[in-house]
Amino acid sequence: MIDCLKFYQLLIENKIDFFTGVPDSLLKEFNSCILESSPKDQHIISANEGNAVALAAGYHLATGKYGLVYLQNSGLGHVVNPLTSLVNREMYQIPLLLMIGQRGEKGMQDEPQHTKMGGVTTDMLNLLGVPYEILTGDLSNSDAEQVVKKAVDYMVNSSLPYAFVVKKGSFQSYQRSDAPVSDCDVSREDAVRLVLDALTEQDIVMATTGKLSRELYEVRQQRGEKPDQDFLCVGSMGHCSQIALSTALTKSSRAVYCFDGDGAVIMHMGSLAVIGTHGPSNFKHIVFNNGAHDSVGGQPTVGHSIDIPAVATACGYRDVFKAVTQEEIKVGIDQLVKAQGPAMLEIKIKKGARKSLGRPPHSLVDAKKMFMKAVN
Repeated sequence: MIDCLKFYQLLIENKIDFFTGVPDSLLKEFNSCILESSPKDQHIISANEGNAVALAAGYHLATGKYGLVYLQNSGLGHVVNPLTSLVNREMYQIPLLLMIGQRGEKGMQDEPQHTKMGGVTTDMLNLLGVPYEILTGDLSNSDAEQVVKKAVDYMVNSSLPYAFVVKKGSFQSYQRSDAPVSDCDVSREDAVRLVLDALTEQDIVMATTGKLSRELYEVRQQRGEKPDQDFLCVGSMGHCSQIALSTALTKSSRAVYCFDGDGAVIMHMGSLAVIGTHGPSNFKHIVFNNGAHDSVGGQPTVGHSIDIPAVATACGYRDVFKAVTQEEIKVGIDQLVKAQGPAMLEIKIKKGARKSLGRPPHSLVDAKKMFMKAVN
């Protein structure tokens, strides 16, 4: 396996000293190494992957050196625009290094949301004209030197992007010594329970991708409740609120609750402006904010550094509420239920989840059909 710190130092020696991107579970060891090793201004966890390409481009323009953009292969959807209309040969010819975690690799069992992109990752890079090297756990230190040199030589000679496609298990374990401790006491799963206590069987729930959807499903099971009116948005990070918006506009006689995460909200924050402008009175937005990308390794977001409800207010939400303790959550959800939407409740929660947390057993198509039958 690749030694994270040695690989990081190898990149620095080759003038690849700026790091940005959206964390990925396959890259979490290397992400942790960057987080601990890189100066604050040399590492930016971006709102989305397309932003990360722009950040790396700006760094090159300002310094002549190179940025590394890390992402899960699902994020290739976000980088297509800047790769084809900013940094490419026909435009500004800006070199940068992509490090792409290959979820859903052919022949490897993975979650359904990764299957399509896993099968076309290298095809997309070929189509985009981005040459790549595949990194595996068999890569020795001397091999690592060669692949980095090959990447740098290409970027120097062509002034164009190059990519590393990283397979599962490529990096050695890396334990951060500066991992922050959360000052919040309520878990996301307990917060979900408190929220569900206040909802009715008529309420529609749309839950964002990651552990939040899985916890919602299991809490429903524990309570003996049918999950038919819950739409678990597996994949498509950041888009759950827009699915909920069009549903709310269509089902105006029923409350529609969007269960969201801080990372997802930040990834597409412009969605708040669209929600506020259209203003459905039945739209209720709950942001479970742990200040972290919890599902891919717990790397920080800016969720605890900004005021998300204040942004929602500026975007036209009629009411916003905040909660941290269990009692505040109970009060906050009661206020949200009674409020005229669009309204938001931000719940500050601690990082982490149950290790025994499972996944819904039915297919996504079956889940969709059950949901549509329940709400139509």
